[in-house]
Amino acid sequence: MGFPKPNDKVLSFGDVVLRNSDLEILRGPHYINDRIIEFCFADISINLSDDIVLVPPSISFWIANCAGHDSLEDAINPLELPGKNLVIFTVNDNDDVGMAEGGHHWSLLVYDREENLFVHHDSMKGMNHAHAKQLYERVKEFVGSAGNSVRFLEGETPRQENGYDCGLFAVEIARVVCQWRGRRAVRCGGRMWFDDVMAQVDGKVVGETRARILSRIDRLRLSG
Repeated sequence: MGFPKPNDKVLSFGDVVLRNSDLEILRGPHYINDRIIEFCFADISINLSDDIVLVPPSISFWIANCAGHDSLEDAINPLELPGKNLVIFTVNDNDDVGMAEGGHHWSLLVYDREENLFVHHDSMKGMNHAHAKQLYERVKEFVGSAGNSVRFLEGETPRQENGYDCGLFAVEIARVVCQWRGRRAVRCGGRMWFDDVMAQVDGKVVGETRARILSRIDRLRLSG
């Protein structure tokens, strides 16, 4: 038996294929890639209702950067956004559409239909603001509300303390937002999910996320 190769497949999970190179990234510390975030989003989505969608990073990036309205419609229409009450996009600062897995920073853009509001969560405050606004401008007319009334807000967000955990912050914030949506009965003080995010996501939690993801991958491999 030869040594494992970086491109060897270790898990197929829905539409996501993880390889040895992805596991090495998770063992890190390294900046996580599109596939790892897509796997985490797919895993979070297992028990969610149909009115919540976590958009894969590759689709979020294409929406933000594709040229032409027809291409934009082709990317967005399959998401059926008018039927969703909560939509979560990733934001990436890659400006080169020809570069796979480019960029240096991940953040999160969340659409809440009840508030008709896009909230940007950036663990390096302001770094991805322009890229988040670009994605917001591209997608707001497709959510099924009056485009001019859809608001954008920079949301309160825990701060990362290093240069590589941004993607893990995005994953953990997405998880908390989905949990909040799933259990909340009424709004409390207009805070939406912000209190939960600030209470449940920090450097310590994110520092343990890599091990949790690796453990989840191992369990899925064994059960498959």
